[in-house]
Amino acid sequence: MNHAQIWRAIDAVAARRGMSPSGLARAAGLDPTTFNKSKRQAADGKARWPSTESVARALAAAETSWDEFAALLAGKPGSAGRAIPIVGMARAGADGFFDENGFPVGADETVRFPDLGEDRVYALEIAGEAMEPIYRAGDVVIVQPGAAVRRGDRVVVRTRAGEVMAKVLGRRNDQTIELTSLNPAHKPREIAVAEIDWIARILWASQ
Repeated sequence: MNHAQIWRAIDAVAARRGMSPSGLARAAGLDPTTFNKSKRQAADGKARWPSTESVARALAAAETSWDEFAALLAGKPGSAGRAIPIVGMARAGADGFFDENGFPVGADETVRFPDLGEDRVYALEIAGEAMEPIYRAGDVVIVQPGAAVRRGDRVVVRTRAGEVMAKVLGRRNDQTIELTSLNPAHKPREIAVAEIDWIARILWASQ
């Protein structure tokens, strides 16, 4: 997502409701100049982002969902995304729930999500507090099994014992992998490579 895409999507939301950007801002209870062209760049010429609050209020005023807005961002106004499997962490630890590549094969529920251009992705509902304050219990992360990961990436890890956790990938070598938490109350863990079932990269989080 870049500045041009998000402003274009805001313009499209307004146009779909027969309004100008100024009219959309007024309908949302914002300053009428909030979405004006002049507000899309700072005084030094750098591109400026709209605030999350202003976008949320504009979507509410235009009766437009976040899925529809995401489709506009992607340049696919006729799409509200696609259905992908969603699983909870507790169920993710069950034997036989994932294939050998870390993709769920027994998920009954799905959630609609804008197409990321990746075929094998799924949604995982966060549990616990290890990744607070970035990810909280109940947040949903979009996970891509098989993607290349490197130090500093946010990942979901499943051990051969069935433990599933969201962590930050730390140091690793042929024998061990270090997993750290965003919550400083949780100490880093070192796990033997032989004990890891799979590691999947987190692409996106809904919070």
